[in-house]
Amino acid sequence: MPAITPCLWFDDNLEEAASFYTGIFPNSSVGHLARLPNGDALAGEFNLDGLRFQGINGGPTHAHFTEAVSFSISCADQAEVDHYWDSLLDGGTASRCGWLKDRFGLSWQIVPRRLMELLSDPDPARAQAAQAAMLGMQKIVVADLEAAAEGASV
Repeated sequence: MPAITPCLWFDDNLEEAASFYTGIFPNSSVGHLARLPNGDALAGEFNLDGLRFQGINGGPTHAHFTEAVSFSISCADQAEVDHYWDSLLDGGTASRCGWLKDRFGLSWQIVPRRLMELLSDPDPARAQAAQAAMLGMQKIVVADLEAAAEGASV
């Protein structure tokens, strides 16, 4: 089966972005960077905890990301949510329901696994309460989701 590799188009900050992302995710590294004669990066590769990315400094013509494509991070606990949220949000913009745009405009979903468990709760009142709580959040806070679900089952 062929490998599928996300390729991200940057204006002129591929090397900065690759360094930023590899500083956040464990087991990550910047790979080969093809350089222009002036030394600037033209294209390259970076690995984020086992997922390979390609990047290109293609100029401003297409160098903007939208929420139509995002990367979702499934977090084991609140500590992971806090780490990825705080790190990726540095210089970026918070949105709702665990979404944010980083300083490069790339959209991320920071999702605790517990959210999916609560949204799938066999008790519809608990699931709806967790969903309503999530809809009012920017960064998802597991304790607040659980409190909402518990309040619905009283």
